[in-house]
Formats: sequence, structure tokens, C-alpha cells
Amino acid sequence: MEPSPPSATMPRMSILGDLGGGLLALLYDYRYLAMALGVAAVIGVLLLARRYRWASNARRHPVASGITATAAIIVAAPLAWYLLSPIWIRTELVEPPVAAAVPTASPATPATTATPAVTAAPNAMPSPAAEPTPTPWAAAATRSGEFHGTDDFHFGRGTATLIETAPGEWTIRLDDFSVRNGPDLYVYLSPSKRDYADGALEVARLKATDGSFNVNLPEGIDPTDKRSVLIWCKQFSHLFAWATLEG
Repeated sequence: MEPSPPSATMPRMSILGDLGGGLLALLYDYRYLAMALGVAAVIGVLLLARRYRWASNARRHPVASGITATAAIIVAAPLAWYLLSPIWIRTELVEPPVAAAVPTASPATPATTATPAVTAAPNAMPSPAAEPTPTPWAAAATRSGEFHGTDDFHFGRGTATLIETAPGEWTIRLDDFSVRNGPDLYVYLSPSKRDYADGALEVARLKATDGSFNVNLPEGIDPTDKRSVLIWCKQFSHLFAWATLEG
């Protein structure tokens, strides 16, 4: 089923995605310094808590302390996941490639021997007309393209190939694939050559950040008008990588 385009929220979420991407890039470039500063910040908070006896105050006001801690966790946890997971979490999957559909061949016409002509009787019924030979089905030509990342941090590498594996059944094959990890990555097909556009089709959640594997299209979908494969972050409406389909 084709999702409705996020036109109302897309500009705002794209800005958030760009800001998040910039923070991710900065954090990745200075990841060791960021880790050291993080450890120092934790130690500083613990020293302040000891000096000002935050634990005693929390025990005297358990309800207020619990509400404050819960609110801090609700705000900080998703942000920390978005900022940190792409740096350390990688997944890999290798699957055998799929075979393109083989066109259906026409049945061979058996050889016939000549028979002498027979004069039809005056009241004989006419012989039925021969049924026309069905036109053989031919698989659509495969189309493929190389992945490109949207920037130095949001990299994308490998090849995407759109293959018709059976009449009306399609698979996107990702080979030697690698992309920057993100919180909510999906595979999309887009009518644009290198970006999300109206009519973009959500195919499936991305199985892994690295490897060679297959992504099956939903049943009944015709992707012949789609021109690119996207790696798209649904949560922030942000493009990570694209491959323009040629062929």
C-alpha cells in the first residue's frame, strides 16, 4: 500500500533531519573528544550531586524528583539514540541473489504429415477454427544504479538492481551495500532520479546497514514508473542515500 506523502510535516522534519545530520557529522568527527567530554560531564554531575546533597533532597521530595527524572529520560533518550546509534551500531546481511524471470516460451507446433484431400459431404459440419497461439510473456529489463550519500556523513555505497522475478513480482537487489545507520531507515522507490517526490513508494524497512540482500516489493505493485531507490529516514523525513535506476 502506498503511503500518503508527508507534505504537511516534511519541511519541518527535513530541517530537523539536516540539523541532526550536522550534529551527527560533528560528533563523529570528534567522537573520541566527545566520549571524553561525556565521561567528564558524568563525573562533574556526580560531584555536584555529592556536594549539594541532591540524593537527600530527592528522598525528601520523591514525587517531584520522580517526575523530573522521568521527563529528562523521555527527552534525552530518543535524542541520544538518534545521535549515538549511527556511530556504533552496524548490521550485516548476505543473501543469495534472486534470478530474473524467464520469459514463457510458446509451445512448439507438432509436425504434420500431408494427407490426401477429402471432399466434404454435402451436409457435413464445418471444422472449428484453430485457436490463436497466446503471446509469450516477457520479463521487463532489469534496471540498476550506484548508491550515493547525501553528504560526507550520510554516505551510501553499492548497487541497487530492480528485477522482475515472476510476472508482476519484483525484487530490489542490493549488492556490496553500505549506508550510514539511522533510527528509522526504509527502502523507497521514487519517481524522482535522486530524491523523495510525490508518488514515492515505501517498499520495506531496511534489513541491514551492510551486505548483499534482497528487498521484495509489496504484492501488486508496478514499479516501472519509478526512477530511483532511496534509503529514507521516516522519523525525520530525511534522505540518507539514493541510486538512480538506469537501463
